[in-house]
Amino acid sequence: MEMKKLSSGNLRAAGYDARTRVLRVELANGTIVEHPGVGEEAARRLLSSASAWSYYRDNIDEEFPARRVR
Repeated sequence: MEMKKLSSGNLRAAGYDARTRVLRVELANGTIVEHPGVGEEAARRLLSSASAWSYYRDNIDEEFPARRVR
């Protein structure tokens, strides 16, 4: 999965796999978390948001289960 670098709050990078509908985010502390079931539109909005950290907290982290990868 290709990860896009982000500089927004605690987000360092994020990537999305449309085939499996999994969003992967890397936090500033190095933790990597995957959120299954995320739609393409939500992922696109996160990756293009000027305030990605706020969008992530409000629309992804609170709405989709998280699985820690690292």
